[in-house]
Amino acid sequence: MSSILTNNSAMVALQTLKSINNDLSKTQAMISTGKAVGSARDNSAVWAISKVMESDVKGFKAISDSLNLGSSTVAVARNASEKVTDLLTDIKAKVVAAQEENVDRSKIQSDIVALREQIVSVVGAAQFNGLNLVNGSETSVSVLSSLDRDSSGGVSSSDITVNAQDLSTGDYAAKAVLTGSTNASTNGDTAGFQLDNGGGTGTITIDDSVDAFAAGDSITVAIGDQTATYTVTADDVAATTTADIVAVGLKNAVDALGVDGLVVDYDSASAGNLDFTNSSTNDVGVSAQFSNAGSGGLSALSAIDVSSSAGASAALGNIEALIDISIDAAAAFGSAQGRIDIQSDFISSLSDSLKSGIGTLVDANMEEASARLQALQVQQQLGVQSLSIANQAPQTILSLFR
Repeated sequence: MSSILTNNSAMVALQTLKSINNDLSKTQAMISTGKAVGSARDNSAVWAISKVMESDVKGFKAISDSLNLGSSTVAVARNASEKVTDLLTDIKAKVVAAQEENVDRSKIQSDIVALREQIVSVVGAAQFNGLNLVNGSETSVSVLSSLDRDSSGGVSSSDITVNAQDLSTGDYAAKAVLTGSTNASTNGDTAGFQLDNGGGTGTITIDDSVDAFAAGDSITVAIGDQTATYTVTADDVAATTTADIVAVGLKNAVDALGVDGLVVDYDSASAGNLDFTNSSTNDVGVSAQFSNAGSGGLSALSAIDVSSSAGASAALGNIEALIDISIDAAAAFGSAQGRIDIQSDFISSLSDSLKSGIGTLVDANMEEASARLQALQVQQQLGVQSLSIANQAPQTILSLFR
């Protein structure tokens, strides 16, 4: 049945053309934006996932900046520690030169003082954006290193902790706690002597009767190029025989070094005395250094004085301990900087992976979109022609009335 009121063919052609135009609009938007999922209307689930991942990418960009800042800060501290090590090595050369009798020790001491002042300058200048990790003002610094997202969507941050290293030389207060045997330094905070081979003896006395120990005080004994340290604890201070406890603790630390031919005896009848005997075939230098609690890591540097033979002998062991401190500091900073740099590289790779994942979810396949655009343009043309033909159908009814 033909009708001039209802044109079913035209309605079908019109709906088809609308569908084609809608698909063509989507394809054109896909090509212009480069995204298959440009809004939540396109695919709500995929769009939501992509937005969460995009927020993580922006977060990792901030983390990358934090890691770069942390790496620069630690690099400054590491360079300072390495420079301090070089300066301490120069001081050691001066101390070794002072062991000779026929030298002008006062001039050597002047050189040592100049090098010590240079160390103070290096430590004071080793700051990045106001943060100094070597002057004793900080204990540690945390560097933001990651954002961790769990399966439920919860987010937490992770940090890399960098421990500060105290290479300052200030806040040193000598205490009359150490005395030595013949030819030893006698200024109260250092003691040193030479043990002849084949039975040479010497004694270090730890005395707290004038200046009491405090928790955190420490005594370092250097034998040759090895060092042993005992740090006073709060329990030690609370005891009535602190000097004896410290002496025993220091003896155990020296014994643990395993120095060939060296015997250290402690006699409880002689409070605080440590008797050294060298039964080896080589002469051995022994020195002891007191450091008070809260003093700078290199505070013992101020006690090095090679103006006398005894001072030069004591300084030889003490400078070795100081060099070890600066080397350990540089190594610690180097390890921390390496870890930060590795994390920075990982964050960069992780960000690239997330961006690639987002692209896989929402980016348009441009080859497919191009082919689809051409196909839809042909369909649109055919749809227009089909609608035109359908609209002409009622015209045929006129022939029935001729």
